[in-house]
Amino acid sequence: MKIITVIGARPQFIKAAVVSRAFREIDRDITEQIVHTGQHFDANMSDIFFKELEIPEPTHHLGIGGGTHGSNTGKMIEAVEVVLMKEKPDCLLVYGDTDSTLAGALAAVKLHIPVAHVEAGLRSFNRRMPEEINRILTDHASTLLFAPTQTAVTNLQTEGITDSRVHLVGDVMLDAAMHYEPMALKKSRVLETLGLSTKKFVLATIHRAENADDAGRMKIILESFANFELPVVMPMHPRTKSRLAEFGIDLPRNVRAVAPVGYFDMIVLELNARIVATDSGGVQKEAFYYQTPCVTLREETEWTELVEAEWNFLAPPLSVDHIRLGLEKAMGAKGSPIQPYGDGYAAQRIADVLESVVVS
Repeated sequence: MKIITVIGARPQFIKAAVVSRAFREIDRDITEQIVHTGQHFDANMSDIFFKELEIPEPTHHLGIGGGTHGSNTGKMIEAVEVVLMKEKPDCLLVYGDTDSTLAGALAAVKLHIPVAHVEAGLRSFNRRMPEEINRILTDHASTLLFAPTQTAVTNLQTEGITDSRVHLVGDVMLDAAMHYEPMALKKSRVLETLGLSTKKFVLATIHRAENADDAGRMKIILESFANFELPVVMPMHPRTKSRLAEFGIDLPRNVRAVAPVGYFDMIVLELNARIVATDSGGVQKEAFYYQTPCVTLREETEWTELVEAEWNFLAPPLSVDHIRLGLEKAMGAKGSPIQPYGDGYAAQRIADVLESVVVS
């Protein structure tokens, strides 16, 4: 079986690393080619992940990024279509909910190439989020849907996707967390480099459009950090850095901006932070895997299990008090012992299904 994998953003590199490794296991009848759209074009958000995670070099690099959602998606569809017509794969594999995901799925389905979607069935139920539209459309275009949780399976059933296309496999991010944590602890020197002490800082990541593109919400977030008792370390997404400069917003004195970090450094920061504050879906789960309380700077989350178990606290940036209360709750939090995301063998299950299912 020949598979084309389309990726373009940091979370997809991490997920693809463990699935690609499963593809390369001895005796598997799977050949994979990776297409990198270029959605994350910063070297610290792309190149370093390929090196650290030992992801095979992309066969095709499209170099598309930095534009609007419509511009990026349209250009990606066109470019992916050219690749698919040349390579003629048996299946196209996509991850998550980015513009790269939707573009790959649309290009493939219009050429009658089966689509497999890893992380299918996630829903925030907020259709103002571009990611929500991407994941819904991709799910309904897919031939194989690999769901990380029972909640995701239920979401698909509610939308009428109830047949044998759906496979509950667990979360590939858990596979990655289990596999790469020992390497990160051995190789990363980020705490020493930044002069950080264990459990004496907040780790913050902000990049989603509803926050980064809204001056009012960004001011609220940063003001809440300024009044908090711990210093805040903030790996700065290029989008967020650009918007802060555009808005003329300065960081508070206790907020330390650093360049985007690699996966190993991010693991060590998540492990050693007192709290993680984020609007990222993936970082919410990574914090849970490393047993660090998380405050999600959004009105909702796809990972409702973590809120119910009090590992994650929703703190929409509608006022400083919303975030302050979330941070205060997280300071002393110890969530319930739950294991909703599988056993660390999701990638192997995905490879097994792809290898055994006759795609037509």
